[in-house]
Amino acid sequence: MDATVITLQKEKIPAYSWYALGLLTIIYVMNFLDRVLIYLLFTPIKSEMHFSDLQLALLGSTSFVIFYTLLGIPFGRLSDKVSRKKLIAFGLTVWSIFSGLTGFADSFWTIFACRMMVGIGEATLGPAALSMLSDYFPAEKRATVQAVFSSAIAIGAGIAFLFGGLINDAFGWRYAFYFLGFPGLVFVILILFLKEPQRGISDKKVIYESKDWKPLIRNLPFLLLILGYAFFAIASNSISIWLPTFFNRVQHLDLAQIGLWIGIGTIAGGLPGTILGGWLADKYKVKRAGGRLLFSSMIAFISVPFWLILLNTTSVVMQFILIMLLLGIGLAWLGPAAADVNDIAGPNLRGLAVGIYFFVVNAIGYGISPPLYGKLNDLLNVTQFPDVMRHTMLLSPAACLIAGIILYTASKILERRNNAN
Repeated sequence: MDATVITLQKEKIPAYSWYALGLLTIIYVMNFLDRVLIYLLFTPIKSEMHFSDLQLALLGSTSFVIFYTLLGIPFGRLSDKVSRKKLIAFGLTVWSIFSGLTGFADSFWTIFACRMMVGIGEATLGPAALSMLSDYFPAEKRATVQAVFSSAIAIGAGIAFLFGGLINDAFGWRYAFYFLGFPGLVFVILILFLKEPQRGISDKKVIYESKDWKPLIRNLPFLLLILGYAFFAIASNSISIWLPTFFNRVQHLDLAQIGLWIGIGTIAGGLPGTILGGWLADKYKVKRAGGRLLFSSMIAFISVPFWLILLNTTSVVMQFILIMLLLGIGLAWLGPAAADVNDIAGPNLRGLAVGIYFFVVNAIGYGISPPLYGKLNDLLNVTQFPDVMRHTMLLSPAACLIAGIILYTASKILERRNNAN
């Protein structure tokens, strides 16, 4: 661990903490940009290489998730023991290089290999960054701060959609990876000079302080939290993974137009939704122990009718308005989820807990569900009958409904346990 220690004052958050939040958020923007860029480019990649929808899903999600999920837990445990900023710098180097190299790929397996390496690199960021932010800021601001960090998802995805489509139209899909992948290397030096905060300095009271990990994985609210957010992730991820293809096939829009509208919707809806979600969840937390989980269950239930309207209307304008709303709602749970995971785990097991959380949420949300959508598309012959894709996308509102039930249950259990103590 770096010898330099940040001391947090009770009355005022140091300016350096805000700088660290800003830098880590920018790096997360690069992380998510490189992750989602391929989704917008499914159509030109499929056209050039003649892939099936299942192959596209394997390239877009499964290849990435294989190591992103498997290494999330060991990298999370490692971030509890070694310099977190150096771990982030290593990952940033790996994912930026291989995101750029994707543009040179000439077959299914070369793209698959590049995407696996992107997953290896990106597996380092979440556990290390969220752990550092929990030490830079006081616990009562945790959901808000981690929501600001998570707002990088909306910004990164928005940039990928906005510029990915334009670069593809002007130069081809390969140049989108060159121009948007390699620049992440610029931030490696900045993260190496970042000061490392003292572990646990911001915690006044934690639920779990031991270094023994076994009771953590038997904690029922923790397990339900992870499962509930995994189902929420199925719907949230389907927006960026499959909706661009949905609009291309069903509404016959070109990629530049799709990228423009979804990019605007992602930033206009997802950015304020993510930050506001964290702020509101912290307000709910003040009133009740399971407040953040209750908040997330409410927005999961609210998402269901929005999805149903989106998939059944023929109005493109209405669909893009609903996308903006769904992105705002579908990203609002990120801050509350990370905050509760950090609270439950305590300072000694934060990295491990975040690693477990990322493993399950991404294994289900990125690893299992996108190929399921793709396989259903192939079985229903969506290429020939594109309107049938409205039916396969019904998996998204179903996942929101299940997520709401699980998260509501977790909030009640957490409240009962808190009242018993």
